[in-house]
Amino acid sequence: MADADRALVAALRAELAAIDPARACDRAAEVAGLGSAAVRGDRPALGRLMVRLLREVPPAVPFRWEAAADHCRAAWLRGCFLARGSLSIGHGRLHLEFVVPVEEAAPLAARLAAVGLPAGVRTRRGRGVVTWKGADEIGTFLRWIGSSASLLELESRQVARAVRGDLNRLLNAESANLERAAAAAARQLDAIAMLEADGRLAGQPEVVRAVAARRRTTPEASLGELAEELQVPRGRVQRALERIESLALHPADEGGIATRGRRAERPGHDGPRAPSGRGAVVA
Repeated sequence: MADADRALVAALRAELAAIDPARACDRAAEVAGLGSAAVRGDRPALGRLMVRLLREVPPAVPFRWEAAADHCRAAWLRGCFLARGSLSIGHGRLHLEFVVPVEEAAPLAARLAAVGLPAGVRTRRGRGVVTWKGADEIGTFLRWIGSSASLLELESRQVARAVRGDLNRLLNAESANLERAAAAAARQLDAIAMLEADGRLAGQPEVVRAVAARRRTTPEASLGELAEELQVPRGRVQRALERIESLALHPADEGGIATRGRRAERPGHDGPRAPSGRGAVVA
């Protein structure tokens, strides 16, 4: 993660650890969620939380999930996340996981599913891992266990990253379109110059000559803009430019569209061919 993302995750954990439950049952539930996990040196807020809560609630008090109210469940999950959960942000994607003993992974996943937050379960290096990778599920969970300001900052960053990604994709697509249009216009200008140099352009239909003239004066214009300027359908402009490029590439095909379908006469044949086959009249 980038330093800014690490700082945001640390701020989020500190925000959750600073919550002081008003209800005694919530304090007991959070202590049960914290369990006997060792406090890491990079999580001083968790250490202060455990000291504060353990002064009031003995850690041996069991937590009964099935009979607990939703606010007690949220407190228990908050303690569980602070002690055994982690949140990472990589390339704009969120990943939240709980690392617990293998035998605790399935029950934890079942509890999360019971509150509408189903999670994946797997085993990694002999430990159970309960995980989410979806931003919606992670946001809902963090909001439910008490995060507010840090979560808003996290969500705003996610939105900003998504907007930047969409904008970059649009700019890349537009840049590619402009490059293709510029390359096509360059080919068309070369073809027009070739046909004009050998006099073949003058023999083309009026719409082809008009399109060629307009392309020369406005090489940056799109097909739609050329069609609008000439007051002709866009398809006719496209076909005219394709004809110009085809004639420049294949000089022998000039007039091929006009003569297509005609039957070439045999050399030396001066009149209509005599009928042949049954019924033919022989003089």
